[in-house]
Amino acid sequence: MADLNRTLERLVRAVQAEARVPALSVALRRDDRPLWTFQVGGSGNPGAPLDADTPFRIGSITKTFTAVLVLQCRDAGLLDLDDPIGAHLDVPAHGGLTIRRLLSHTAGLQREPVGDVWDTLSPPDLPGLLDDLTRTEAIHPPARRFHYSNLGFALLGHLAARRLGGDWWDLVEERICRPLNLSATTYAVPAHAATGYLVDEYSDHARPEPPTDFGAVSPAAQLWSTAADQARWAAFLTDPASVDPDGAVLSADTLAEARWPLTPRNETLWGSGVGLGLMLWPREGRVLHVGHNGAMPGFLAAACGRHGGPGNPGGMAAAVLASSGTASAIIDLPHRLIEEALAADPVDVAPWTPGEPAPEHLRSVLGRWWGEGYEYVFRWEGGVLTGRGADDPADAAPAVFAALPGEPDVLRTVSGREVGERLRLTRDAAGEVVRMHWATYRFTRRQETFDGVWVSE
Repeated sequence: MADLNRTLERLVRAVQAEARVPALSVALRRDDRPLWTFQVGGSGNPGAPLDADTPFRIGSITKTFTAVLVLQCRDAGLLDLDDPIGAHLDVPAHGGLTIRRLLSHTAGLQREPVGDVWDTLSPPDLPGLLDDLTRTEAIHPPARRFHYSNLGFALLGHLAARRLGGDWWDLVEERICRPLNLSATTYAVPAHAATGYLVDEYSDHARPEPPTDFGAVSPAAQLWSTAADQARWAAFLTDPASVDPDGAVLSADTLAEARWPLTPRNETLWGSGVGLGLMLWPREGRVLHVGHNGAMPGFLAAACGRHGGPGNPGGMAAAVLASSGTASAIIDLPHRLIEEALAADPVDVAPWTPGEPAPEHLRSVLGRWWGEGYEYVFRWEGGVLTGRGADDPADAAPAVFAALPGEPDVLRTVSGREVGERLRLTRDAAGEVVRMHWATYRFTRRQETFDGVWVSE
């Protein structure tokens, strides 16, 4: 562990020095190891030296909190994701844009509120934000393409607050931060926070950026937090069982829905995508990193968790917070920390132990079958029936089946290939399964043509 810590520290130090970041704070968590944190630089706050408890501005990571509030509304039956925002928020224009499109940045709404917000650093209040929608552009048709919109997430935050009957931040604190023990995540700038800087491109000077309150646009980018809090938050978004096993904040099924890619962020380079308010980064080995990046004057932030892949210990996540508005090299650092940690300190290998036999009524399903001309293997493993192509890559997850109540010879595909579809069993007079239909395609013990002729005849 000491060698790994030195390796990670060296990686962080190199990024801090090369990107010229006044203060850099990182955290790495995984279910099978203690939390690791590290800081390098100075806070810029005379009364509060840089340490693991130093808060930084997390910018647009705030959007993931707003997305969770919206999904809580949906799960409570207060709205449907395909509802127009005008059904829940009194808006003078653009009321037909759907909640789902706003969450995935595919509504086509312009990026920022009307006016030179980034010149004045004076965002509108809520009445002004809503009134200005009459002058706001829909610059793309809905569903046409990805287009990032702070304005869209501001509207989502106020929509959720309206449906839940409270103030946006009070609801975030009560319904998300307290249950998940994110005690260092705040709306207002803490007294011991790091100072944010713009670092001079042509000298070593770093000038403090002015503090900003984002007003009615706060649901898009307001919050402050620590790296440890944000690593825990990213772990929740990616693997809620490790942080919220009872689903007190949001169910695992809903977070799986939020993680599903809805659009790539770039037409030709599919290096990242967006789900329901979450950024998604595909990695090698059928791995998905899930989280968000953030930027505000003087600050950059990035946090992500690891979903899927072999040797995943669960709850694997990293966060990097920086007190420079231009140190874009830090954006890739959480991904590198996760991958370096797993490479240098892999998961302990659990021994295989024999399990129970397959239920008697499913035993004749086990073995090799043919469907659409391809060979499949059905197994009983880990207490469930699974199926996979005989030539599937070793790292491809199998399809998993679950019984349907009251239908002993029909199962539902609950994950993997053809998820959601039925597997129907046909038996002979002796009760042996002799034919199956999966997503309506016929499966037989011999390779057959579509009209049922054994190919060897």
